[in-house]
Amino acid sequence: MSGLVNALAIAAVVVLVVVRQFRAQQIGAGRRWWLLPVILAFVALREPGVLDAHHPTESAVLLGAELLVGLATGAGWAWTTRIWAEPDGTVWSKSTKASVAVWIVGIALRVGLFALGTLFGVHQDSSALLVALAATLLVRSGILVWRAQSVAATHGGGTAYADPMVGPPRKERV
Repeated sequence: MSGLVNALAIAAVVVLVVVRQFRAQQIGAGRRWWLLPVILAFVALREPGVLDAHHPTESAVLLGAELLVGLATGAGWAWTTRIWAEPDGTVWSKSTKASVAVWIVGIALRVGLFALGTLFGVHQDSSALLVALAATLLVRSGILVWRAQSVAATHGGGTAYADPMVGPPRKERV
């Protein structure tokens, strides 16, 4: 995939995620929360430009740092997201202002890594950014699902036995 297509894919995913994160969303443990990150990682890793052929060590170090920033951003984003359970047992999430700060710090660190790579003359493809974005989304979604399960368990949602009974069942007349 060309760099322009990767850049457009990254921009589309970021816009979609940022817009959706500030709306209340129901969290379901049965959803395929891992699917989008796996698709992004597959698209990024199938391209040969993830590592610079002329600077393999430096580009591998930058990729590792990019992944660490992505993992930290995903974890910070997940832990700053508000999660609550409704009386019917459904669990919801919505990002907070602290989540915005996590995004700003994550983007600033990524810009710094890109500048460092440029300073050392390392060619950086958009595939590395796509892999880091996949890591961010995977960690965030995994932590949110895990947190949602603990919130649902403490609020009694999820099992049929926890449903309140309205009253004794009516007797049928024969």
